Amino acid sequence: MAVSLLSNEVSDLCIGKPSLRAISVVSATVADALTALKRFGETYISVWSCDHSQRRRKAIASGEDPCKCVGKVCMVDIICFLCKEENLLNPASAFQAPVSVLLPKASGIVRHLEPTASLLDAINLMLEGAQNIVIPLPRRKKIAQKASLKSTLHNDREYCWLTQEDIIRYFLNSIGIIGSTSNRPVNSLNIIDDSNILAIHYDQPAAQALPLIAQSHITQTSVAVVDDGGNLIGDISPFALNCCDETVAAAIATLSVDDLMAYVDCSTPPKDLVAVVKKRLEDKNMGAFVELMEDDWGISSSCSSDDEGSPSSGRSGRSGGYYARVVSRSEAIVCYPWSSLMAVIIQALARRVNYVWVVDEDGTLAGIVTFAGILKVFRQHLRSKTEPENPGFNTMASPQGNNVF
Repeated sequence: MAVSLLSNEVSDLCIGKPSLRAISVVSATVADALTALKRFGETYISVWSCDHSQRRRKAIASGEDPCKCVGKVCMVDIICFLCKEENLLNPASAFQAPVSVLLPKASGIVRHLEPTASLLDAINLMLEGAQNIVIPLPRRKKIAQKASLKSTLHNDREYCWLTQEDIIRYFLNSIGIIGSTSNRPVNSLNIIDDSNILAIHYDQPAAQALPLIAQSHITQTSVAVVDDGGNLIGDISPFALNCCDETVAAAIATLSVDDLMAYVDCSTPPKDLVAVVKKRLEDKNMGAFVELMEDDWGISSSCSSDDEGSPSSGRSGRSGGYYARVVSRSEAIVCYPWSSLMAVIIQALARRVNYVWVVDEDGTLAGIVTFAGILKVFRQHLRSKTEPENPGFNTMASPQGNNVF
């Protein structure tokens, strides 16, 4: 059964997946990317390089598809871009920059696979650093290819993509095969990473967290927020920032880490913090950003720090101020070293994140467990099941010519 699971075609995971919405790397701007994200309600928009004028010649010469997904863009990319001082000073110009400025310099974050490739091929690509794997969907009948599908078609084909979350969920459907591993505590599986933790003190300026946010966005983790004793009291997660809008760039540029968490926690920013952000932007001669974003700022009296009777979040020993407010998006998701792997997976899936922080009994940050680490465990577990039956299985070549293990 393990051999069968690993050799299942990735097309099995694409059933019911929506077609990718896309913008062009050649012609799209940052403003186009922002409009697409808001218009389609997408978390990510795929970015494509297509040369349809050369389609026939390329197809004849090498069989290569002239349409290729070269990256993806989300709200975090736009927020980090707008946080640069020159863009806060001149946001109108920043929004007209080409969308390519949002794409990471690191290559391999988005990769292509054919539908007939195996689940194992997809896992290997993800463990090499791919975040999204683009898969062509079965061709639709011409009658179904309406004008509304224009933004999803490339060379008359539609595509979807797979994420680490998709594969983790797929494994859960085969819990009978991985059951013994999923019940083990995470500290027995060697997947608690305590050496690559991105962390910042709550009193630091939020702007100092910007490089950490960018790095956590690439690694699909988060930035831990800690107190003087090293206790985890929250986090700044790219997954949470993706639920915000572009005005958060102003908050990052002007607030402390503590206040930024309060700003992000509310469905609309609290009016007192908005006033602080606007004042500090104006003091830095960044009034153009204030004017551009004035209509987008929501004012929520229910999130104001002077509300009476707001219950404490319980995230630290501190009380009062913004930190005592009920939390949501910046409240860290945690487990203990002795928590079972299954419990950790369920926590991460419930919050739609790719990681869970590990803390000791006293709340001290001990490490992080990621979906990438979990995929390694599952791959090793399934390999151990297949080796006695088929010792040569681990030398099977992937479509890229690499060994699968």
